[in-house]
Amino acid sequence: MSARRRTVLTAGAAALAAGCGSSDDGDGDGDGSTAPATAPETRKASETSAAELTRTSDVPVGGGTILKDRKVVVTQPEAGDFRAFSAVCTHAGCIVASVSDGTINCACHGSRFSITDAAVEAGPAPRPLPVERITVQGDSIRLG
Repeated sequence: MSARRRTVLTAGAAALAAGCGSSDDGDGDGDGSTAPATAPETRKASETSAAELTRTSDVPVGGGTILKDRKVVVTQPEAGDFRAFSAVCTHAGCIVASVSDGTINCACHGSRFSITDAAVEAGPAPRPLPVERITVQGDSIRLG
């Protein structure tokens, strides 16, 4: 291994270590203790509620809802089957504009994507929309 490669790898490892650890535990007292500032259950509940995207009733069967501020489109190809994809077109980075007739549509250059798997149905988009992980809890659709 060359000296230059070792330097890059060492620098990368140091940056990774610096980003992963801290002597502060986040409670502001700087004591470096490892106790979390909040109970894991509390943190998990607040993170989950912050990730809510929409309600199931807002996503029509055979269609979808675009959440422009979150850059996510949620579809419901069949009743009770919810899917989510990035709302950023893979052609030129525009936010998709509509969902109709079984496709997610980008108004910038006419690309269309399947509401089922985000496959390109009409170009010029070169790739499907990336999948976003969601969970459905009751009538709430959440990221993750």
